Amino acid sequence: MYGKRLMAYLAAAVVLVSAGFGVHLATIARDWSATVELAVGAPLGLSSVLLGLMVATRRPRNVIGLLLVCSGAALVGVVVSDLYAAALTADPRLPLAGLYVDLVRGAWMLLYVPPALLFLLVPEGRVPGPRWRWVVIGLLVVPVLFILAAAFDPSPTPRYPGVPKAFRAPPEVQGVIEGFAFALLPIFLGLLVASLASIIVRYRRTGGAVERAQLKWFVLGASFLPITLLLCWASYLVFDRPELGLAGLVATYLAIPASTTIALLKHDLYDVDRALSATATYALATAMLLAFYTAASFVVGLGAGRGSPVAAAAATAVCAAALAPMRNRLQRLVDHRLYPAREAALAAIEDLRRRTDAGSARPEQLESALRTALRDPGLRVGYRLPGSAAMLDTAGRPVEPDPARPGRSAPVRLGGNEIGIIVADGGASRELLREVATAGSLLVEVVRLRAELASALEAVEASRARLLTAGYQERRRLERDLHDGAQQRLVALGMRLRLAQRHLDDGTVDVDGLLDQSVGELGSAVAELRQIAHGLRPSSLDDGLDRALGAMVSQMPIPVTLDLRTADPIPDDLATTAYYVVTEAATNAVKHARPTAIGVTVCRDARQLTVRVRDDGSGGAVVRPGSGLGGLADRVAAAGGRLRVVSPAAGGTTVEAVLPCES
Repeated sequence: MYGKRLMAYLAAAVVLVSAGFGVHLATIARDWSATVELAVGAPLGLSSVLLGLMVATRRPRNVIGLLLVCSGAALVGVVVSDLYAAALTADPRLPLAGLYVDLVRGAWMLLYVPPALLFLLVPEGRVPGPRWRWVVIGLLVVPVLFILAAAFDPSPTPRYPGVPKAFRAPPEVQGVIEGFAFALLPIFLGLLVASLASIIVRYRRTGGAVERAQLKWFVLGASFLPITLLLCWASYLVFDRPELGLAGLVATYLAIPASTTIALLKHDLYDVDRALSATATYALATAMLLAFYTAASFVVGLGAGRGSPVAAAAATAVCAAALAPMRNRLQRLVDHRLYPAREAALAAIEDLRRRTDAGSARPEQLESALRTALRDPGLRVGYRLPGSAAMLDTAGRPVEPDPARPGRSAPVRLGGNEIGIIVADGGASRELLREVATAGSLLVEVVRLRAELASALEAVEASRARLLTAGYQERRRLERDLHDGAQQRLVALGMRLRLAQRHLDDGTVDVDGLLDQSVGELGSAVAELRQIAHGLRPSSLDDGLDRALGAMVSQMPIPVTLDLRTADPIPDDLATTAYYVVTEAATNAVKHARPTAIGVTVCRDARQLTVRVRDDGSGGAVVRPGSGLGGLADRVAAAGGRLRVVSPAAGGTTVEAVLPCES
């Protein structure tokens, strides 16, 4: 189980020793080019070794970690070999064997073996099938045969002049060896092509989502190889030098080990489909731009842009302008092949938006459209209604992300506000969900507005019904109060007056006492009528809202601070509503919250009248239908205003009513 990991550790130790030896050789050579090669090549090789050790430690059964270490070892070996030649020039006393000089001729082939084996064995460390084992055997045998055959090359080595050869062959055999070595080149090239083709074969055969994602990560790193060719093309086209191509090679040596490590250890780190699609799109666009520029340079005779910098810049601008309209079409074409989930989701959103505009669909169908496009029956779309913190679907059920599966949800934002959420149950990545959330934000906002409007209409209907019921109840109460109170007193008063009239002359009835009782009954009836009328409209409002509120707060059992900012006269209906808001809120506070102080603020501007009642009581007030605050909300709504109650536990209560009024 741990044999591959042990081999990786031993190989890494050898690489570290070799890198240290390379530093020693660089100090001997004191050559600028050799130092640059060490500064670039050694970190590249060591980074591959480090990543290989990470994979070998986490996946000890997998040979991929060992291959990454070998890939870095091959690069460090080439750097050390070049440094030894430079150091030998500076100090000829360094030992040099002819066997080494002969074998190093064909060692370049070893650079290609570890990457080719990675193509064959990634991600599980196994070949796609039994027949592919011959490719592995060929990649291990052909370089060894080529190195041995190249060692018999009788021509002198330019970097090591005068060194006697260790491998010699008779002239009649030398031609056969050279032909054999030449024949190995196309065989090796075929093996490399076969290793590249193995990725396609493996991807088509596998059905697992994890292995497909791992293969995509590896292909993403390997895509730097064609990008390097494009950079080399651009470098020779514009600068007539290969520097950009060398930069591409450096990026490739970094990208392949890094993408391989991500594939094996963290394949869900990022949406690899999105990265592949973007890479392919920009690579194709760059290739088209280079082709266009090459053709334009040839036609105008710029000589690859060297004849006139102004003309070269103009040609580049023309190329970019010509290709700009094609980018979106190219992106859609690439997405169709490499990122079908994104294309399907965005197309479904656009189709639903178009059908919604035409009236043949409803925006509430967004969830079902995304489920079909992303092939995720468990996907849910939640909406945040105004004034609510919960996310609800169209059926009113809560929608919450699964804390055990982070990255499977994306918030929907519009104008900086979070208006909804998309929670996936399938394999959609976080990046794709974010893009889908952005694309569908307008539909989510429409659903929210429609839900808010429907809720408001339901509230209005319920409020109207409650007001109608309250009106009938109030009418029955008035009838009962009038019948049982003032009406009975007035009837009794009439009977006493009739009795006094009949016995006014015979002296049998105390008329003065009877009249005194009648006057008392009349006063009591008037008082009851005033009390009943005060329930309809406080008579104190005849003197203005400020005087009515002043009289009301003076009767409260706790201190009440009154702040009135109403320079303009207030319409009578608004004054009545404002008075009841203050009295109901203050009475509720005294009855239920046990506050120590209450603050009342009434402020009017050109558009609205704002009434605010604050207390420092226990809080926890809730607006419920049928309660005092519920009736108050209905009264405010009937006046065209809105009531807001903020009452955190142990944090006091604020009741605010905003009533529209004209200037």
